Amino acid sequence: MDDELLELQRQFEFAQQAKSSIRLSERNVVELVQKLHELRIIDFELLHTVSGKEYITPEQLRHEIAGEVKKLGRVSLIDLADTTGVDLYHVEKQAQHVVSEDPGLMLIQGEIISQSYWDSVAEEINERLQECSQIALAELAAQLYVGSELVASVLEPRLGTLVKGRLEGGQLYTPAYIARVSAMVRGASRGITVPTNLSVLWSSLQQLLQEMEGATGLAVEGSFFQSLFNGLVKEGEVLGTLRAGIHWTPTVFAIAQKECVDSFFSQNSFISYDTLHKLGISQPIQYLQPRFPEGIPLVTAFVHPSMIEMLDAAIEDAIERGSWLDSLSLLPTSFGAQDASKILSLSPSVQSALKANKALIVGDSYLFSSSFVKDVYDRVEKELETLSHSGSSTIILSDDSHMVKEAKAGKDLSKSSEPVETVTESGNKKRGTEKGSKKKKGKSSGARTVSAEGDSENEDYIPTKSKKNQKKGKDASSSQVADSRKVVKKDSIKAQEENVPSEEWLMQKLEALLPDFEEQGVDDPQAILKYLADYLRPMLANYLKERRKALFTENVEKMKILLDNLQRKLDESFLNMQLYEKALDLFEDDQSTSVTLHRHLLRTVATSIADMLFHNLDLHNKLKNGTQVEDSQNSESISLSPGERTAIAKSLPESQSKRALAVVEALEGKRMETFMPALRDLAEESGLFLKKLDKKLERTLLHSYRKDLTSQVSAETDPVSLLPKVVSLLYIQVHSRALQAPGRAISVAVTRLKAC
Repeated sequence: MDDELLELQRQFEFAQQAKSSIRLSERNVVELVQKLHELRIIDFELLHTVSGKEYITPEQLRHEIAGEVKKLGRVSLIDLADTTGVDLYHVEKQAQHVVSEDPGLMLIQGEIISQSYWDSVAEEINERLQECSQIALAELAAQLYVGSELVASVLEPRLGTLVKGRLEGGQLYTPAYIARVSAMVRGASRGITVPTNLSVLWSSLQQLLQEMEGATGLAVEGSFFQSLFNGLVKEGEVLGTLRAGIHWTPTVFAIAQKECVDSFFSQNSFISYDTLHKLGISQPIQYLQPRFPEGIPLVTAFVHPSMIEMLDAAIEDAIERGSWLDSLSLLPTSFGAQDASKILSLSPSVQSALKANKALIVGDSYLFSSSFVKDVYDRVEKELETLSHSGSSTIILSDDSHMVKEAKAGKDLSKSSEPVETVTESGNKKRGTEKGSKKKKGKSSGARTVSAEGDSENEDYIPTKSKKNQKKGKDASSSQVADSRKVVKKDSIKAQEENVPSEEWLMQKLEALLPDFEEQGVDDPQAILKYLADYLRPMLANYLKERRKALFTENVEKMKILLDNLQRKLDESFLNMQLYEKALDLFEDDQSTSVTLHRHLLRTVATSIADMLFHNLDLHNKLKNGTQVEDSQNSESISLSPGERTAIAKSLPESQSKRALAVVEALEGKRMETFMPALRDLAEESGLFLKKLDKKLERTLLHSYRKDLTSQVSAETDPVSLLPKVVSLLYIQVHSRALQAPGRAISVAVTRLKAC
């Protein structure tokens, strides 16, 4: 066998040394290779070298690449392209095959690196680490011209074997350095006795290490300290609770905290949330409920049921004695009104008393027995009744519309109002129509309507026509009557709901009726009185409304009679004043005398009519508001001062008040032309009708006036008093005018008679 091999070697060597008789050019060789490739005699891939003079198979290229990597450990693809003489494209392609087939190789950033290379690098890093105690990965990555992430991924599996150290936060540390820093972390952690933010502790340790190592030392990241700390906690070398990764509560603090809470709660039967916050407990209720399942959470504190039992006994005593109590005075000073309110709601005595209507809670912390409240209410109600009988009810009333709903809640109110009737001259009863005098003006002193409207801005006196003077259709009249019924009902209820006792008055009365609040040492008696006043006001308002409604019903007939008498008196007085006014036209050419006569008529006849009207309107307003009015003197003899007229005008409802003030102003003027329209407007607004003087009435009145003057002249014996009457009689005879002249105008009047 060996001989045969030797023979074959000799033949092969001879064939190689033999010179060919046929020589091929490079081009022929290329064409020959191409032809063989086309004929698939060469059925494998061939790669051209960069020089173009050589062919190489991919297998050979991969073999050469693997050889270079094995020899050097780390080879750049660019260097491989130069070494093999093959284009970089083919080198990259075959390098990927080599790396994929060998798990010990990696292709990173155009370089093929073997694991043996990283092992040698790890050994070098370990030698350097033992010298320096710590190395930054960024520094190693810069030296190796790779990324820090790659260095970290390579070193992690070699830590503890080739590299004797620990990787934390981008730093490599030796075990000795780690042990030293761990001892620092352990000592600092064990020295903490209160809840601490660990980031503050790590900052302090970083400063300490920098001072120890000087400028040569590297900065230690807080994550390194945190990692060491977590290991110590896991091993049980540091005891405590870690929240959110950085909030550390030592066990010694938790034990002291627990003992403090248990001691305080057991001694006082409560603990406030502020106390727990000072102890570092951010969620008091969640902390206390598992520890004290029987406890009750309030708004500002956590209490034991025994505190409710203690308060419950005091409540039972107060209800039995018909008294009251302030629950806050029996509770710790740290409790607020909302805490007291919740405790009262949990008290069995309060629950049963409220259910049986034996007590009520006023405000948040005050509990009153029903008998106590009823006694106070009865006394205040009696006081209101006394003031109402004395005519002083307007002093204690104030507009406060928001009390209406409360009043309805206090007692059930009747929503119906008494129908208002109108009595005509013939004795028939009719419903009043709203502002009828403005819509229809009759010629007779027809019926007057007593309106139940109580709105201060829209209060009107409503006249209607008498049967004999109704000249318009019945359909229009019936529609007005239907509308008036709705208006009267609605406005009557509204008027009854507007006036309620003022809070100031009620507070003063309660303070006088209940002096024991201050005697019992209550810190703020005004607060109790205010709560009680707020509770009683709706009930008193309801009482006043019911009482006013009853008085209104009683006063309806008085109001009808009052308006009927007033209309009758106005008919006579106003016709006479018109008769006297016509005589003033004779002196219009004499300005001075005209002013004197106008003023005289204003001061006498006009003032008398105005006083009579104001007095009766004031009485009507009081009757309508449910005020008891004593029978007054004859309104014809009433004489009011300007101040009294103004006061009455302002006390009337707004729509009447404006016109009444205009009448007061006209009385102080100089002309009857100003007074007459003002008086007519006020009368119409009040539902009264002022008849105009026609020729027939004028003749009748002149005849009656002449007859009266003649009898007076015949009976008069005093010359001074006789002269004005004679002059007036002569003016009737000569000018058919009824002259009312003062003494200083008599001479001018006589002169005018001489000229006739």
